[in-house]
Amino acid sequence: MKSMVPNTLAVFIGLFLASVNVCAVAAQEAAPQPKPAASAKPEKPVTDIRIGYLRAYAPQLALSVLDTVPRDEGVAGANVAIGDNNTTGKFLGQQFTLDVTEVKPDADVVPVFNEMVAKGDRYVLTDLSAKQLLSIADLARDNGVLLFNVGATDDSLREEDCRVNVFHTAPTRSMLADGLAQYLIWKQWRKWVLVYGSHERDQLFADALRRAATRFGGEIVAEKEFKDTGTARRTDSGVVQIQRQLPVFMQDLPDHDVVLVADESEVFGTYVPFRTWIPRPVAGTAGLVPSGWHPASEQWGGSQIQNRFAKANGRRMLSKDMAAWTAARIIGDAATRTQGADPAKIEAFIRDDKFSIAAFKGQKLTFRKWNWQLRQPIFLGDGRSVVTTSPQEGFLHQFSELDTLGVDQPETKCVLK
Repeated sequence: MKSMVPNTLAVFIGLFLASVNVCAVAAQEAAPQPKPAASAKPEKPVTDIRIGYLRAYAPQLALSVLDTVPRDEGVAGANVAIGDNNTTGKFLGQQFTLDVTEVKPDADVVPVFNEMVAKGDRYVLTDLSAKQLLSIADLARDNGVLLFNVGATDDSLREEDCRVNVFHTAPTRSMLADGLAQYLIWKQWRKWVLVYGSHERDQLFADALRRAATRFGGEIVAEKEFKDTGTARRTDSGVVQIQRQLPVFMQDLPDHDVVLVADESEVFGTYVPFRTWIPRPVAGTAGLVPSGWHPASEQWGGSQIQNRFAKANGRRMLSKDMAAWTAARIIGDAATRTQGADPAKIEAFIRDDKFSIAAFKGQKLTFRKWNWQLRQPIFLGDGRSVVTTSPQEGFLHQFSELDTLGVDQPETKCVLK
C-alpha cells in the first residue's frame, strides 16, 4: 500500500504558505502609507540695519609713546556693539552692519556724508571736529538721518549750535571739568593754579575749568600760558630742557593746593607732574584726568565689557570706544524693543521719556531733552587706576545728580532746530 505521508505533507505546506501570504497582504493594506515630506518652514527674512561711522583721522604724536592713540579708537567700540546687537537681533531677523568712512581732520565731509546717505545709512556715529559736524547736521536732518556724536567734547554743539537730530554720547568739556572740580572741593583742595596751552582746544578746556571753579567754590589764584614753540619734545635734549624749564616756568606762582593743566594738544602737560617748583598734585589733562570711561574700570560689571573688548581688540577700552559702543547700543536696543527697522519708530523710542541705556557706569543713563546730551558719571583716574567717579557725595540736584555735571537746563543756551 502506497504511503500517504508525502501527499499530506505537501498539502499542509501549501495551506501554510497561502495563509502567510494572506496575512502579509492584510498587514500591508492596514499599515499607514508614508505621507509626502512636509515642506520646510520658510526662514524669516533678515532686515539689514546699517550704522554709519564717519571719522576724521590722522596719526597724532603724543608726548609719551604709551599714550599714542590706537588706530581703531572708537571704531573698535562700535564693532563690539555691533556684535552685541546681532546677538539679540538674530532672534528678530535683524542684521546690524557698520559702515566706516574716514576723512582728514580738516577735510570737507559733506561729499562723503552724501555717499553714506545714498547707501542707506540712517544712523551715523560721528568722530569729527565741531566745524565738520555742523557742516552736515542740517543736511542730515533734512534727510531723516540721526547723528550720534562720539568724539567732540565742545559745549557749543550742545548749546548755541545744538541740533534736534544730533545726540551726544561723548561728555562735554564742562562735564569733565565739573567732575574734576567736585572731587577737588570734596578733598578741600580749593586753591588752584591754571596752566594752559596756546591752542584753541587748550583754551576751551581752560574756560571749562574756570567755570567749574566759579560754580563749585574753587579759587584760581594764578594762571599761566605755555606757548607751543614747535620744538622736538621727545628727544633726549628736549626732556633735559623740559626738566630745567618747567620748574622755572612755575617758580613765581603763589601758594596753591593743586596745579590744573589744560593741554589737549599734547604740548607740555605730560611733563608737569613731578616737575613743579613746589610739590603739588596735578590734575586736568595730566595727572588726575577726568574722562567718560577708564580702561581700568571694573565696577558695575565693567570687567565684562572690558574682557569682551580686550578679547576682540587686544587692548583695553578707552573713552571714545565707550562713547561709540554706547551710541551703537542705543540704536540696537531701540531696534530690538520696537522689533523692526522703522526709522520713525526707532527715533521715537530713543526720544521717549522712559528711554535709558545701561553702560556699565552704575546707573541707567538718559538723555537731557533740552540738548540731547547723554547724562553720565565722570571717571577720575591716573594711568593705572580709577581714583573716583563724579558726581561726588553731597552735590545734590532736584532732578538728577548727574545734572550737576555740565550745563544744566536753567543755564542752557540751546534752542533746538
